[in-house]
Amino acid sequence: MLTNKEQELISEIRHGNTRAYSVFVDQYKDLVFTLALRLLGNRDEAEEAAQDTFIKIFNALETFKGDSKVSTWVYRIAYNTCLDRIKKYKKERLYVDVDYIKEVAFSELDDALDKMVQAERTALINACLAKLPAEDAAVITLFYFEEKNLVEMEKTLGLSVNTIKVRLFRARKKLATIMEQSMEREMLDNNG
Repeated sequence: MLTNKEQELISEIRHGNTRAYSVFVDQYKDLVFTLALRLLGNRDEAEEAAQDTFIKIFNALETFKGDSKVSTWVYRIAYNTCLDRIKKYKKERLYVDVDYIKEVAFSELDDALDKMVQAERTALINACLAKLPAEDAAVITLFYFEEKNLVEMEKTLGLSVNTIKVRLFRARKKLATIMEQSMEREMLDNNG
C-alpha cells in the first residue's frame, strides 16, 4: 500500500534521520491541524492536539505495518488524539476565530462580497457543527470537508461501512435540524 517514496521516508525516520521526520511532519501538518481545529474548534487546542499527534506518530512509527495509506493512519491517530482530548477535558468546543477563517479559508477569493457571504456561511456551519457531539462532527468533517470515501473512513474510524453510513445519516439529520433552528432564530432576530 505504501509508495516507494513513503517506504523510503519511513525507513529514514526509523534509522534516526530527523530531517526525514521534518519532511514527514511538513507533509501532514495541514491535514492534522485542520482536523484538530474542526473537532476542537479552538486554535490553541488544535495546535496542542497536532503536536500530541505527531509525538504519538513518531512513537508508533516503528510498529506501523503499512497496511493502510499513511494519510489514513495519520488521520486515525489525529482523530483519536482529538477525541481523547475532548473526553479528558470535557470542554465545549469553541468557535474558530474570524481572523483565522479569513486567513485560511478565503485566501484565494478576491471578491470582498464573496468573502463576506462565505464567511457567514462558514461561521454558521462551524457554529452548527460545534453543537453536534464530537463523533458526529468528525464523521461529517471526514466525509464532506476532507472528502474521504467510506472505505477510507472505515480505516480511519475503525468502524464498518454500514455503521458509518448510519452515523453519517443520523449526523446529517442532526446537523440539518440544528442549521434550520439557527436560521429560524436568525430570521426572528432580524425581523424582531
